[in-house]
Amino acid sequence: MATDIITVHWKDEPEEHDYPAAADYLELLAGPKIVSAVVDDLRAAPIVHKKAKDILRAAQLELLSPDNQHVRRDLIKIATGKTLSPILLVRGDFRTGTPMVIADGYHRVCAIHWADENIAIPAKIAALP
Repeated sequence: MATDIITVHWKDEPEEHDYPAAADYLELLAGPKIVSAVVDDLRAAPIVHKKAKDILRAAQLELLSPDNQHVRRDLIKIATGKTLSPILLVRGDFRTGTPMVIADGYHRVCAIHWADENIAIPAKIAALP
């Protein structure tokens, strides 16, 4: 039985508007100095590749339904060969039980998980200062 191979096309770098979006979300979790330092770290971080299933586990987040309008939009992008932006992550700490934070790209992670949970997602990871 043949299986379909899903190809996801990625941009080389996150889109510029992803950084202010990440900052806007992170401002709900930390003060401006910490958020500024984290966003600077994200901008400087290299691209790494992590699987959708591992990202969701590390962030301790639920998998959103493919019926979610934003997840569905990203699934359509995948199906039509459009490029997706790499995601922005803030490293957690298993020693303290602090989950990783998906600062930008939660819907993309869920869409990739629905397409194939083992697809490696390009990401930038920052550490908390």
